[in-house]
Amino acid sequence: MFMTGPTPGPEPKEVNSIERVIIIVLDSLGVGALPDASLYGDEGSNTLANIGKATGGLNVPLLQSFGLGCLTDVEGVPCPERASAAFGKMAERSPGKDTTTGHWEMMGLILDKPFPLFPEGFPPAVTEPFEQLTGRGVLGNIRASGTEIIDRLGEEHLRTGCPIVYTSADSVFQIAAHEEVVPLAELYAWCEGARRLLRGEFAVGRVIARPFTGVPGSFRRTANRKDYSLPPPRQTVLDMLSAAGQEVVGIGKIPDIFAGRGITVSLHTENNDDGMIRLQAALSRFPRGLLFTNLVDFDMIYGHRNDVAGYGHALERFDAQLALVLSGMKEQDILFIVADHGCDPTFPHTDHTREYVPLLAIGNKVRPVPLGTRETFADVGATVACLLRIARPAAGTSFCCEMGLCQ
Repeated sequence: MFMTGPTPGPEPKEVNSIERVIIIVLDSLGVGALPDASLYGDEGSNTLANIGKATGGLNVPLLQSFGLGCLTDVEGVPCPERASAAFGKMAERSPGKDTTTGHWEMMGLILDKPFPLFPEGFPPAVTEPFEQLTGRGVLGNIRASGTEIIDRLGEEHLRTGCPIVYTSADSVFQIAAHEEVVPLAELYAWCEGARRLLRGEFAVGRVIARPFTGVPGSFRRTANRKDYSLPPPRQTVLDMLSAAGQEVVGIGKIPDIFAGRGITVSLHTENNDDGMIRLQAALSRFPRGLLFTNLVDFDMIYGHRNDVAGYGHALERFDAQLALVLSGMKEQDILFIVADHGCDPTFPHTDHTREYVPLLAIGNKVRPVPLGTRETFADVGATVACLLRIARPAAGTSFCCEMGLCQ
């Protein structure tokens, strides 16, 4: 079972010659409810363990060997006697359970208050200027599941051309439109306009373009989704890395989450498979710096749709694909596998869940030890800063020494 790691020591003055850090975010793979989960209606959530239980067991041999099963009881994934990676789990210090908050905290930006939520829809102070911007009315303006509201209002959207606006338990302003009714360029322009409007008390974490295609009864969302995040209010580890002349490659929705801040190269992806392919290619193209990847399908396709079997299969597929990433790594590389929040598909709601997230550190130079329960996701950013030899960020405690990387 999970073990408490060594007490973090002082920051190392020097580390071994690490040249590249790779981070893979398994979007929404929580590993157990945080102590304050009841405040969010998420008491008893455990994305990983509940998937394992509901599916009769997971087959993820690589993740198992790294110590994933040491973080929580997972059917089919026992804790190995000797893990091949450093392993632990992380608590989120910031309030909330959304994508932006989780990723920002990971890179050293801890929020003291959550982004605003609009469970009853957006007020006229938001919708009226948005309608003036688009020249069209608004459909929906409620909290809803994305697939459900498109099925319900898609036909009316085709008839009127009015965008479907909706929110969720996250701080988001989502705009859905059929690609043959509203061209992508126009939808993106609407999102950019909405992002400018949504400030102050209405400053949601993200505006999201949700294009779809198809006909009534068989609408489907496309891979042309685009997120428009608030810019981080303070510098992150990404800013610090790029300012130091390091390459920061954002793969998937990473550039969107940080509003492009600190990103030197952006690589769009269509799905998890494409994300893994682009990461493998990036390993050949970028020998140094940070490669930061988000695999959104776990959350968007499976967690939010309560697709337990699909989530389990996606984890098994990722485990198989991970071998190709490992084969592309060099002696001086370190890979972190983490998550940004939970989204337990066995829960009655379809929202994110307030959970601990996994922390796995893999590399030839990594000492495979328990890293314990970290007090904040920001420990990842502090460790990246340590490994890539930039100034220590204001938040987070590096675990460089615990992994045996102090000299």
